[in-house]
Amino acid sequence: MYVNKDKDEIITVNGTRHSRFAIKTHVITDQDDLMDVVEKYVLDNYQENDLLFISEKMVACTQKRAIPIKDIRPRKLAIFLAGFVTKTPSGIGLGMPETMEMAFRECGTVRILFATFVGAWGKLFKKRGWFYYVAGEKARGIDGPCEYTLAPYNEYVVLIPNNPQEISQEIADKFKIKVAIVDSNDFGVNILGLSDNSTYERETLCEILKDNPLGQSNQQTPMGIIRRVCT
Repeated sequence: MYVNKDKDEIITVNGTRHSRFAIKTHVITDQDDLMDVVEKYVLDNYQENDLLFISEKMVACTQKRAIPIKDIRPRKLAIFLAGFVTKTPSGIGLGMPETMEMAFRECGTVRILFATFVGAWGKLFKKRGWFYYVAGEKARGIDGPCEYTLAPYNEYVVLIPNNPQEISQEIADKFKIKVAIVDSNDFGVNILGLSDNSTYERETLCEILKDNPLGQSNQQTPMGIIRRVCT
């Protein structure tokens, strides 16, 4: 375990200090079993009352939810709508035809069209985020490739994992540890799954992880451990 470059080990939230350690792995693919990855890289480092947090992208990759761009054939409507998506520093989102196409497949045509209509109204009132509020987490969590994306996923679209709450609980039950599955980047955190033995609230975890200690480029650290610092 170590601390990624330009990230602080310790953060103070609600008067309590927490260490955040990153765990380096091999490049995880759909050939890996998630339970085997956790057992190989985590258990020797885990201490009682720690919390293991796992990148949602790693979970999705083990579930075969990383789709090569070359295999996605966007419909004309996806090509059209992608051109209206605002690009942000956090990633390309649905701003390319292939990611927009996957939003249609994941969420349904009617829902995406309605979300587009609502989002357009939101822009009129200078309100952001209405599109994703309607489209839902499956649309919000779609990741397209960026210039800093770790290979080979710089040529993939990655969807959010299936059943992240259930997966986090399965890992916790199997290894008797506390687990969270998180969707995080340098601009925000979303807790997709949290085992019921966790002593952390979701809001607290978001604060602890708000600077994205795992990084989002070539760090190759898809998991980490939160540990309370004794004072």
